[in-house]
Amino acid sequence: MSARASNCTSSGVPLADLGSTSFPCPGCTEPIGRSPRCRNQGVLYTCPQCGFVGP
Repeated sequence: MSARASNCTSSGVPLADLGSTSFPCPGCTEPIGRSPRCRNQGVLYTCPQCGFVGP
């Protein structure tokens, strides 16, 4: 099992709220964290490891 992100990759907020998620980057498997707010608003994230950009 891969590591989990502890903060949102887009906003930096801690992933403590219901609806937050962590998943492996499609480009390199680095953990990506998403807060509920960034997920709902479709805020883009950029992987700090490989530069992959996703919604």
